[in-house]
Amino acid sequence: QLHLVESGGGLVQPGGSLRLSCASSDVTLNLNYYTIAWFRQAPGKEREEVSCISRADSSRYYADSVKGRFTISRDNTKNTVLLQMDSLKPEDTAVYYCAATQYYYCSEPEDYSSWGQGTQVTVSS
Repeated sequence: QLHLVESGGGLVQPGGSLRLSCASSDVTLNLNYYTIAWFRQAPGKEREEVSCISRADSSRYYADSVKGRFTISRDNTKNTVLLQMDSLKPEDTAVYYCAATQYYYCSEPEDYSSWGQGTQVTVSS
């Protein structure tokens, strides 16, 4: 069973950067065989898919709100999926979750069978 763990959240000033990491608690499970998505949810707002990387890296997705500022990638040496967040804005403040599905392409939230516990990102001066 795949269990995901997010890390890298914290407090950063506007314009700053953070790098989130999504890892499997079981080192024998290769995240390359999963489509991995990052979601976020801010107080008073609905859950938003911010980025996704498909199995075999056949496609990547970015929400319009983060396009050009966020980059999703795989670090195969560490069996992790990274979300590099640059030029952060206060509206990026949210709890960020990674999620996994064995579907070959980025999909709907209900299709993701594994979710991490979430990591808080706060962008404030």
